[in-house]
Amino acid sequence: MKDDKVFIDTNIIVYAYDISDKEKHYKAVEIIEGLWKSGLGVVSTQVLQEFFFNVTKKIPNPLDVIATREIIKDFLKWDVVVNNGDSVIEAIEIHQKYKYSFWDSLIITSAMRGRANLLLSEDFSDGQIIEGVAIRNPFK
Repeated sequence: MKDDKVFIDTNIIVYAYDISDKEKHYKAVEIIEGLWKSGLGVVSTQVLQEFFFNVTKKIPNPLDVIATREIIKDFLKWDVVVNNGDSVIEAIEIHQKYKYSFWDSLIITSAMRGRANLLLSEDFSDGQIIEGVAIRNPFK
């Protein structure tokens, strides 16, 4: 049974540490703080890997590698889905059925494996439900 867990995609965490878009930054911080308080946050190793790359290389004011490592260590206190061979096969099935990219399908698969009933991301169709996981764009 799902416990109202919430899986957050990479972009939510990135916006929480990237202040270049203030509106998205504040919303992302609010989401993450709420998930810290509730204990219902879920991420995957893929999300944490993408977060590291994006905030140390791609945002206008990149974060220091050491600081980013500490942020990731904090997120490891959440429920973390570790992708394995079965995850890859499931992601391929999601990709075939729903036509998302493989990497986005792996995010959806991770949300399912993390027993989340909500996936927050700006990269998917807002309002869609896939295999019992509702997708919502919190920036809409």
